[in-house]
Amino acid sequence: MLPEDIGRLVTVGDPRVSPDGGHVAFAVTHVDLPGNRYRSAVWVAAADGSQPPRPLTAGDRRAGSPRWSPDGSRVAVTTVGEDGTCALEVVPFSVPGETFRVCERPEAFTDVAWSPDGTRLAFVSRERARRWTDGDDERSRPPRRIDRLFPRLDDVGWTIDRPAGLFVVPADGTAAPVLLLAGPPDHAGAAWSPDGGTLATCAARGDDLTPVTDVHLVDARAVRGPVGPRTLAAPRTSRTAPAFSPDGRLAVLTEDSFVWPSFSRLSVVDPATGESRSPATGPDLNCTPLRELLWDGDAVVVALEDRGDVHLYRVPAAGDAGAALLVGGRRAVTGYDLAGGTLAFTATDPGALPEVHVLRDGVERRLTSFGAGFHAAVPTGVPEQFTVPSPKGDGDLDVWLLRPARPATSEASGRTPVLLSIHGGPAAQYTNAFFDEFHFLAGAGYAVVWTNPHGSTGRTEAWAQEVRPPEADEVPGSGWGGVDADDVLAALDGALARDPGLDPERLGVLGGSYGGFLTSWLVGHTDRFAAACSERAVNNLESEEWSADVAGSFRYEMGVTHLDAPEVYRRMSPVTYVRDITTPMLLLHSENDLRCHVEQADALYLALRMLGKDVEYWRFPEESHELSRSGSPVHRVQRAQIILDFFGRRLGGRRPRITWDHPARTAGPADRPTDDA
Repeated sequence: MLPEDIGRLVTVGDPRVSPDGGHVAFAVTHVDLPGNRYRSAVWVAAADGSQPPRPLTAGDRRAGSPRWSPDGSRVAVTTVGEDGTCALEVVPFSVPGETFRVCERPEAFTDVAWSPDGTRLAFVSRERARRWTDGDDERSRPPRRIDRLFPRLDDVGWTIDRPAGLFVVPADGTAAPVLLLAGPPDHAGAAWSPDGGTLATCAARGDDLTPVTDVHLVDARAVRGPVGPRTLAAPRTSRTAPAFSPDGRLAVLTEDSFVWPSFSRLSVVDPATGESRSPATGPDLNCTPLRELLWDGDAVVVALEDRGDVHLYRVPAAGDAGAALLVGGRRAVTGYDLAGGTLAFTATDPGALPEVHVLRDGVERRLTSFGAGFHAAVPTGVPEQFTVPSPKGDGDLDVWLLRPARPATSEASGRTPVLLSIHGGPAAQYTNAFFDEFHFLAGAGYAVVWTNPHGSTGRTEAWAQEVRPPEADEVPGSGWGGVDADDVLAALDGALARDPGLDPERLGVLGGSYGGFLTSWLVGHTDRFAAACSERAVNNLESEEWSADVAGSFRYEMGVTHLDAPEVYRRMSPVTYVRDITTPMLLLHSENDLRCHVEQADALYLALRMLGKDVEYWRFPEESHELSRSGSPVHRVQRAQIILDFFGRRLGGRRPRITWDHPARTAGPADRPTDDA
């Protein structure tokens, strides 16, 4: 895979099953590299595979979020036009008629949900304050008043003057939407009660210094604007992803708001009394919120993270029966739905892009093959998965090793250079999914190694919480840069011991966000790497606490505040050890990154430069923390080329062809890749 092959990628997701179980609607997104944009449409497939999938939407508007009406005759979709105008539309499916627009807004529609009788649609969208109408130029608008924490969000921008509210609109478009519940703060989720009289949504509407997200119940029939909700609260517990059962119970995901990371777990709440019960879910695994929760009779279908896999389980809401596995295997489920006896899900594995699958009467069938064109044009390998002991002695590390089809072997040693990749989070996991980055690294001749160290999800909650500092008031651990650093080095050593063809003298390390932190940390504590790429990293934990969009929240992750214990934050900051860095470094950061502000890269770059260290620094304009995942296609390709060019010069891997204004364009012929490279 070459960097420009990013333009061939196609993603399939958000499957939704018609009420009778006969069809599956889903979203398909293509990368349009020449147009430097993403194109998406809603498709539909027969659940029994009797007919090939067909597009349900057409035109230049990006369409997604398909939602079937209760009778299955129509599908609501969201669209975005070339000018950025967002619309909620209804497409006829089993009835005659044309697609019509229910309403449009300058902000996106999320959490779209039909009322049980099919007459109304609920949704969440941002409501712009009056200052947004005072001209098109920010320089002419009045200043923002910041009167609470979390006034902005990465990849979204300022939210304090455009909070996400809960709306209801007639499904036939005969009236304007009604704002039922306004912000700030932001609301998420729109779950209808069985009688259509109540909507449940979630928001941290209390004290902004106490980050607890509660469920709020609001009258869905209100027609005169915002009304006061009834709140279902629990001490120090956040609740999200609400869904009503047919008999009126409310399923939610819950987690501890004061100890981060904490696992999301299923809970069932009685809306009348507020009392909750946590069903027996079996394994001590994290529920990942791929969608709003989904009832199946007297049980709830949830997605659990399990050692690199994401599986589906059916959890009985009553009694102590454990969870039943519905979808397993070495793969990651990315979306799912269930209706009419058909379980539809999108899933990917390390060697294949996501596709739509269905499970009917115990038989699984794949319905789509949108990735076939990519895989035919871009052959990719499949990693070997194995385990090595964690240095902490409390379990094995899952390790993956992707070998290149054409290794960039050294003439002297005949061995292959190695790149150690570290995921973000830390409360996340590398999944058994297709990850384009690993494949373009392997395509340049590198063996790629990755693991899920302590701090990752996919194992027990105690495993994830081990990276809390030893000074934490609750659940102390080894801190960032403790056992997690030991783990990733143990994984690398395990790969080197497993394959004598890997070159221990040509090692590189790279990672983004927390992975960027651990990259910066490692090179300040060991000189075994010949090159390192630290991307969108946390390099100064103290300033991260006041500069991030989630400023004020790291006290819950660290267990102490930066005001009471600044030495804890400084001790765990890579910039503290900058004098010990001898590894050549590549720093990448987005200028609109609000999660890890660009000052994090500036701080490390300035220190390295002042000390005369070997460092290269690239800043991407108009990009957020999500550059590598959903940034502009051109920037994603350029990012890949910068990474490969840097490691190519340091480790001897194949360097990419570059047509834009990059210093590599002036490199001598010996540095150029051959035509067949």
